[in-house]
Amino acid sequence: MYDNVNVEEIFGSKVFTLGKMRERLPEAVFKEVRSVMQHGGELSRKSADVVAGAMKDWAIENGATHYTHWFQPLTGITAEKHDAFISHPDSNGRMIMDFSGKELIKGEPDASSFPSGGLRATFEARGYTVWDITSPAFLKEDATGVILCIPTAFCSYTGEALDKKTPLLRSMEVVSDQALRIVRLFGDTTAKKVTPSVGPEQEYFLVDRDKYLRRPDMVFAGRTLFGAPAPKGQEMDDHYFGAIRERIGAFMRDLNLELWKLGVTAKTQHNEAAPAQHELAPIYETANIAVDHNQIIMETMKKVAERRGLHCLLNEKPYEGVNGSGKHNNWSLTTDTGVNLLDPGEAPEANVRFLLVLSCILKAVDDHADLLRQSAANVGNEHRLGADEAPPAIISVFLGEQLEDVVRQLVETGAADHSIHGGKLMTGVSTLSDIEKDATDRNRTSPFAFTGNKFEFRMVGSSDSIADANTAINTIVAEAFCDAADELEKADNFELAVHDLIKKNLSDHVRIIFSGDGYSDAWVEEAAKRGLPNIRTMVDAASALTTERSVKLFERFGIYTKVELESREEIVYETYSKSINIEANAMIGMARKLYIPAVVKYEKLLADTINQLKGAGVDPVSETEILSEISAELKAVLKAVEALEKVTADAKAMKYGKEQAASYRDNVVPAMAELRTPVDKLETLVDKRMWPVPTYEDLMFEV
Repeated sequence: MYDNVNVEEIFGSKVFTLGKMRERLPEAVFKEVRSVMQHGGELSRKSADVVAGAMKDWAIENGATHYTHWFQPLTGITAEKHDAFISHPDSNGRMIMDFSGKELIKGEPDASSFPSGGLRATFEARGYTVWDITSPAFLKEDATGVILCIPTAFCSYTGEALDKKTPLLRSMEVVSDQALRIVRLFGDTTAKKVTPSVGPEQEYFLVDRDKYLRRPDMVFAGRTLFGAPAPKGQEMDDHYFGAIRERIGAFMRDLNLELWKLGVTAKTQHNEAAPAQHELAPIYETANIAVDHNQIIMETMKKVAERRGLHCLLNEKPYEGVNGSGKHNNWSLTTDTGVNLLDPGEAPEANVRFLLVLSCILKAVDDHADLLRQSAANVGNEHRLGADEAPPAIISVFLGEQLEDVVRQLVETGAADHSIHGGKLMTGVSTLSDIEKDATDRNRTSPFAFTGNKFEFRMVGSSDSIADANTAINTIVAEAFCDAADELEKADNFELAVHDLIKKNLSDHVRIIFSGDGYSDAWVEEAAKRGLPNIRTMVDAASALTTERSVKLFERFGIYTKVELESREEIVYETYSKSINIEANAMIGMARKLYIPAVVKYEKLLADTINQLKGAGVDPVSETEILSEISAELKAVLKAVEALEKVTADAKAMKYGKEQAASYRDNVVPAMAELRTPVDKLETLVDKRMWPVPTYEDLMFEV
């Protein structure tokens, strides 16, 4: 059916990799580039010109006509402005193609039209993009042609970060510095860098594009705002890991090929729990590149889906009543010598360095649970977190039986002398091998779960950038490492001091450990008794950015200034308000222009039928009851539309900020639910042939 593909041959073919640099750059320039990538510093202007020339030649050889500084503003998606390589005609009228080191390193997009939370006024337009040398340039090919994309940071004229990459890069350096202090305490003088590695699993839905375009709510809001349940949802569990249908398989194949060419390590693909839901998982990479690649994955999914007559839905909850989509953020720390600091080894009870790292992470998560929750807050996640399908809004840590037992021993007795081991799983079938079991089961209800040699932060929404979550994790862990190193570096008796610190951290923060059902009401009650915060909404979570504790944390390590944090809080409120306003207006428009006219037409058809039956001498009792029920629901729709119009207008008239966002949350969102109820009921009463939009069964089961 398909031509054979040599993955080794195509992988990274559209990326200006280190290998291509080695081939095209003079040895001295290549060594300088690699040194800056590994150890920091600034590339000389002369070398930058050489790199820019080689990058331009490679790009043009591959069909590129333009280049762009590809950056990640606070919209949560990527941005790009294309410039042609053309410079000026020579004396013979032949166009000179040029690209300088200055153009490679710095760009100047308009900074006033992106979200800034007050950092930039409309008339203050200047902003700068700065080349991120640690993330490779790549070629994007679509209807505009072949474009050389140069990953960059984005800052204002006055130096504040206006993007998600800059704080992430800052946090990576900080956690590396503080983790190295921990490594040095245990006698490792070889490692020079500790890198956070991330593997984000991306969930998504696919829908037929023609049907998608007939749903204004999906077009404008990215999810269905109305819809009665289909006769079958996910209750049979037959879609999860089920056979992949031909049309979906063709999409997945095209997607893999595109991603492999772009150097994205797409590895795992499968059907997810809900109908028409799927997942893609890459191999772990450094946090910075993982963030960039996840943005590329989302962009490529949408592009490939459109080619296949599909649309990719990344909203966290596109359909009510079935599982939504998340992005499980698997995070770990590895030295440049290949040592994973989160690997417990065969005997975790005796691995003192691991126990110290673990205790610091527990401290970090407990101390800053509000920041972690905020880092995963977006409008779509409001409908997913805690909905019996995703982690609750309460932050807790799952360690598993083995580590939880070690922690118990340390807290209760001050020493751990054994750990639980998995043993063998006996299959009971002579032709099947008995296998070694892991020492610990998994807990899919936990928002922050230890899974062997990493932590899985399961809260992040499917449409979100993972930059905020990893910036938060890196920073809070760096603080815990710093506090530990400050204490241990001055200890007279290191062995005693580290033992005492591990026990103290575990004892002080054992409340954050939970291995039970995170979906249960009992856990909500238990978490309240433990004093764990339950931050239910995006609006409630926003203030975590600007608490005295958070400002002190981020300023201490140079991740954000207080002004940058305040701006991000304002952006959260503004984003929430705008998003809910769009959803409310979409609902009002659909109700007035689609649903009400369709129901009125059906009412007329029923009324005509009733009159005809009466004329034929038949008593239309059932038909009259149906018409009465429909009429009552239509009346409820009209009342709900008017109520939604009023509260939406009231909220929109308010000034952007926390008060307006709270008005949308407390008044508009409930009014939206009030409108949805009678419309969804009418969908079950009106002739399907007259219903004006595709239904859930059309959208989820006809892909």
